Amino acid sequence: MTNNSELKKELLEQVYHENCPGCKVDRQKRMQKGLPIKELIFIWIVVLCVALPISSLFPFLYFMIKDFNIAEKEEDISYYAGFVGSAYMIGRAMTSVFWGVVADRYGRKPVILLGTSTVVIFNTLFGFSVNYWMAIATRFLLGFLNGLLGPIKAYACELFPEEHQALGLSAISTSWGIGLIIGPALGGYLAQPAEKFPALVSSDSLFGRFPYLLPCLCISIFALFVTIAALWLPETLHFHKKDELESASYDTEGKTNEGKDSSLGSLLKNWPLMSSIIVYCVFSLHDMAYSEIFSLWAVSPKSLGGLNYTTEDVGTVLSVTGVGLLVFQFTLYPIMERIFGPIVVARIAGVVSIPLLTSYPFIAMLTGFALSLTLNCASIIKNVLSVSIITGTFMLQNKAVDQHQRGAANGIAMTMQSICKAIGPACGGALLSWSQQRKNAAFLPGDQMIFFILNIIEAIGVILTFKPFLITNHY
Repeated sequence: MTNNSELKKELLEQVYHENCPGCKVDRQKRMQKGLPIKELIFIWIVVLCVALPISSLFPFLYFMIKDFNIAEKEEDISYYAGFVGSAYMIGRAMTSVFWGVVADRYGRKPVILLGTSTVVIFNTLFGFSVNYWMAIATRFLLGFLNGLLGPIKAYACELFPEEHQALGLSAISTSWGIGLIIGPALGGYLAQPAEKFPALVSSDSLFGRFPYLLPCLCISIFALFVTIAALWLPETLHFHKKDELESASYDTEGKTNEGKDSSLGSLLKNWPLMSSIIVYCVFSLHDMAYSEIFSLWAVSPKSLGGLNYTTEDVGTVLSVTGVGLLVFQFTLYPIMERIFGPIVVARIAGVVSIPLLTSYPFIAMLTGFALSLTLNCASIIKNVLSVSIITGTFMLQNKAVDQHQRGAANGIAMTMQSICKAIGPACGGALLSWSQQRKNAAFLPGDQMIFFILNIIEAIGVILTFKPFLITNHY
């Protein structure tokens, strides 16, 4: 065993090329001792930059659509809001595989820089939206040009030593989950500043005339700093001459790539990969629909079964949720994952989510402190369960392929996930609008119907985590 390790190390040393950035990273990994803290921070802030704008609009989207005067009835606002929420994912679904190919050919770093720059430009333009179609167009382009999330998964595997790759992948999913919480919190606190802070922001000022610009601009400024910092990110892709690659083609795990088929067809035939991606997509569809439905439901009038919350109220709930989620991911989740494994954790989280979601329409009947306390607890628990599921399925997906296949595999995953996440807000908004119009129905009246539908999706996801559908050789 020792001789094999020494042989692999010697072979890796032989293929080191002075002018190749990937080889430079490989040599640094072999020399590195201890936790790669700096690399973890880099990955964290880059993923957070991309995650923040995805759901930051949900707390104020109801009021934005109302200001556009496109909905004839108040019950129709959620319907139109769903398409704005889906525009980002539609754009991302169309180009995820393309950006994965670009990252494999020209490097991870250019795609990362383009992704963070896209947030700076188009998230700001979304804040300046003056009509419904401008809002849809800017969100679509934000997703269309942002192909970062797929390559960043491969990048994390290539940037970290093998013993820390799981930590790098976990950092991505954790940062993503936190971003989907902090984003709506920022949107809730900072939208409509002229109404919330009239002493500081006048109605005639820039933020008064564009009431939804401030949260978008804050995220874009953060993305600008991340883009500048990303200039110092190392490139992990190997750039060798063709004859060098043919004579010494070794991946970072010490395995030869010769004879391995990394084509799209082989990946589609890899059932452990495809089954984990499908499970991942089902839960992602649920989570994206829940994110939009929760915010729209919370700001809806009491007469429609909502909570009549302001955007600031929603921001407060999501801020508390974000803190709880952060504490859980760095304390309890690693312990649970080591004891039970990612599949069992995902099953438990999915089963517990069902009665929790069933309680939401009844939470709306509470008032005052009881409502606030119960809603905050429910939101923390629901998001903790969701991120536990996504982290587990994400780990399965990346373990189902060899490292040299991860770029293409993540491109497939991002395309399928984006399609599901595009369906989530569009259908979620439309179904919420329909549910609120049937308040007096005999079967599951009002908002009980929308949470029942969310539970069906969750139950399907749990069922798919069992054999013979989900197959894995790693756990």
